[in-house]
Amino acid sequence: MVPNTDSIPGMDLNYSKPKVPNVDPEEEKKKFEKTKKEIEKLKNFTLKKFRYILAFGILPPQAVPKFIDEEEAPKESKDSVHIGIIVPDDKSKEVAKIKQEIIKEVERSKEKVWVHVFTPAEIWEICMDQKFELSGAIAMSYPLYDKGILGALRVAEIHKSLVLQKFEKYVVSYVIGGSLIRGDAVKTSDVDVFVIINDTDVKRMPRRELLERLRGIIYQYVAEATQIAGVKNRLEPQIYLLTDFWDAVKDAHPVMFTFIRDGVPLYDRGTFMPWKSLLRMGKLKPSPEAIDMFMSMGDGVINRSKKTLLSDVFTNIFWGVTTPAQAILMLGGYPPPTSKELVNAFKKAFFETKMIEKKYVDFLEKVVKTWKDYEHERIKEISGTEIDKLLKETEEYLKRLKELRKEIEKKFQEKTVNQLNDDVFGLLKNILGKKSQEKLVLEFEKKCVKESKFTNQHLRILKEIINSKKEFKKEKSDSHKIDRVRKDADILIKDLIEFIQRKELATMNKGKMILKMKDKKVEIVNANGKTFLFEGNKIKKIKEKIEESTLEEFEKALLEQREKNEVEVDSKIFEVLKKEYGDFEIVF
Repeated sequence: MVPNTDSIPGMDLNYSKPKVPNVDPEEEKKKFEKTKKEIEKLKNFTLKKFRYILAFGILPPQAVPKFIDEEEAPKESKDSVHIGIIVPDDKSKEVAKIKQEIIKEVERSKEKVWVHVFTPAEIWEICMDQKFELSGAIAMSYPLYDKGILGALRVAEIHKSLVLQKFEKYVVSYVIGGSLIRGDAVKTSDVDVFVIINDTDVKRMPRRELLERLRGIIYQYVAEATQIAGVKNRLEPQIYLLTDFWDAVKDAHPVMFTFIRDGVPLYDRGTFMPWKSLLRMGKLKPSPEAIDMFMSMGDGVINRSKKTLLSDVFTNIFWGVTTPAQAILMLGGYPPPTSKELVNAFKKAFFETKMIEKKYVDFLEKVVKTWKDYEHERIKEISGTEIDKLLKETEEYLKRLKELRKEIEKKFQEKTVNQLNDDVFGLLKNILGKKSQEKLVLEFEKKCVKESKFTNQHLRILKEIINSKKEFKKEKSDSHKIDRVRKDADILIKDLIEFIQRKELATMNKGKMILKMKDKKVEIVNANGKTFLFEGNKIKKIKEKIEESTLEEFEKALLEQREKNEVEVDSKIFEVLKKEYGDFEIVF
């Protein structure tokens, strides 16, 4: 497609007939403003009385003379508002009755309103008779109610006008088809149209290039027509060159035969209707080559169908069975295995832990093995009975996996809520001492939150952690809620650890000393009446002599020291140090 193409060699694209005036719905609306209320009442009456009505609209004034016989119609009809109503084809026998009922209502209102009732079949007949001005007038009615037929007709009519203004002497036929003609069009239905362009006198460019350029220009008009029509229907134009179209007809292309059989022309230069008549008469017959081609489509259909069936069944079942198994393994905390390792990993994780029955492991193994046999073409076909059995087993297996998922999630949730409680209250005991949970919460609020060491958000998170454990025991919790509590708990735990570290650092710095000797420096820390010596990566403690110690013993002394305001230092340790290292200088 080449958009914005203004000229095509061999085609005079500047040719256009005088533009057919477009109907402006807003102007028409203003003209009928005086009778708007009465017309609205008439519409409501009509729709309430005849609920099956497809459309109710006001016909364009300039087109009215074409709908009435000037000799038979009274003079006042020329000054009337002409209403067009479309009813389903199956109500065609009731048209006279419908019209009579509506006319009675019009007479009661004393408004100058003229009523026209159509069925879709009558509209298509108007098109078949090539009375395109009449069908165009119906399409351009101002819609007061529309189930979809008016909107679809309107967007096609506007698009047709745009195409004709650009290409009229080259357009052979502009035909509508699809749901619009079948009678099941709605406000969002696609509108199928076929545009056939005469290329028989185009000699200055290849036909393929011509077709692409034509498509580019005609497709451009789709958006413009949709915008003018103000509808949601999507226009789907198919553009054909006359020579290609005729070749397709001769080759009995099903699309072309359907198009000719069911299509209705909105514009035709005397070619489409003869084709339609010839088809009805059985005169459009496919060539022997076309018959051979379409008959050959049956060759190998059995083998192709079997292969397609095998592919669809085994592909869907294999991935539908193995992928959830991998997901369950990941949920249980295992890395996702390969297809080769899947069965053993699944068996070890869930069967050996008595979380799932053996028949489901066997089924998983069967599916994996069947898939391998299919891949290596050891399975050539499958019966309907076997498919039914596989599908039933798959359904049972997936149902059991969903139950297993709930069991795993429940265990994970239990582990999570318990771990959160243990971690948070373990840290609170580190800060506030060993107390019951109730007292720890009260003291945290009193000594930490109210003294601005922690915020109200921290207190809220703490209470949520406690509440999540209670809700889990009552089975009132769910995975989303617990995950949200876990994320919030990460904030509290991080800030508690940071607080403890700051406190420990302050305690450690309070009793920290550096001994400066001739050739090195060592660090000592006094905590809870004990003195620890740090030399390189080693921790030692000083009593009557220097002994080996551990990080755990040091941290325990620091924890106990936090409860005391003063650091106690035994003077005897300096004698032990002097005996071990000789003279030294103390640096604080």
